Amino acid sequence: MPRLTSSHRAWIDEAVRRVEADAQRSADTHLHVVPLPGEPGVDLYLKDESVHPTGSLKHRLARSLFLYALCNGWLHAGSTVVEASSGSTAVSEAYFAGLIGLPFVAVVPAGTSPEKIQLIEWYGGRCHLVDSAGEVYETARRLAAELGGHYLDQFTYAERATDWRGNNNIAESIFDQLSREPHPVPSWIVVSAGTGGTSATIGRYLRYRRYPTRLLVADPEGSAFLDGWEQDVSTATASGSRIEGIGRPRVEPSFVGGVVDEMVRVPDAASIATMRWLSGRLGRGVGPSTGTNIWAALGAIERMRAVGETGSVVTLLCDGGERYRSSYYDDAWVAGQGIDLAPYAAVLAEYESTGRLRPPA
Repeated sequence: MPRLTSSHRAWIDEAVRRVEADAQRSADTHLHVVPLPGEPGVDLYLKDESVHPTGSLKHRLARSLFLYALCNGWLHAGSTVVEASSGSTAVSEAYFAGLIGLPFVAVVPAGTSPEKIQLIEWYGGRCHLVDSAGEVYETARRLAAELGGHYLDQFTYAERATDWRGNNNIAESIFDQLSREPHPVPSWIVVSAGTGGTSATIGRYLRYRRYPTRLLVADPEGSAFLDGWEQDVSTATASGSRIEGIGRPRVEPSFVGGVVDEMVRVPDAASIATMRWLSGRLGRGVGPSTGTNIWAALGAIERMRAVGETGSVVTLLCDGGERYRSSYYDDAWVAGQGIDLAPYAAVLAEYESTGRLRPPA
């Protein structure tokens, strides 16, 4: 690690100015009301993170990670920035690396959507492909050492790089935007976990502000987070998620189970069918992790309605569907994964007509 010389300090000052200026040019993301079938009483809101400059929720994380690394003195002029990612974080980090004039290498699984790889490269990054999600960590660490660069390590630093007390984090933004709504303090906030940084930020903020809002984390098939949370261990492992951007083969260091009120397993078929269903209702494509979020949110709403509870539920639109045209929106690709959407598509069609969500037996 280089000593903090006057020239290094000057370079950091300019890099931080560029990152902060970029944030100043960007407006906050929108909070949409999602019209639901059935009896009124519970409002569903969708925080649209796809409108960030790099098109996903990970734009917030990438900005925080770069500021954290810069202010710790870990980056310097000429550093090669390296990250392990399933795609969207690397897209955003390639953008910020270019903003401050540094080369960027993303270590991503070979199954990452071609659209994400193209975006990483479009922003000036280079992709290093590995066979499985479990290989990204050590490969990224090794490449950073070989290149004399810095491994950002989102899976370790996501929960500490964001100021969870406020400073326009996503939780503070949600509550500000809800302040004039019929139910300004939501009953549930529903998110999924990739690094765990977003759930950690929101959960800590809820406790810091003493809100009664409960945090529900939706975990896809093949992810270790739910098992680790239920067993209260950090050593749980799993096969790995097929829903890009969320779920991990291990419990990541940034996942803070103590701030989570409830977790639920979401089948891959439910994530994809709900992604397509929501896209039809919105008139625009959303990504599969948004489908995971919405399926879990609809389940929470169904439980509220069953006991006559009114209120609001908030979840996230993580990224747009244009990144997944050749995968989750392609029927042949989905069938090739052995995923049958028909049972969940039928459930959602019934939900449209009756206003009741009855998952397959």
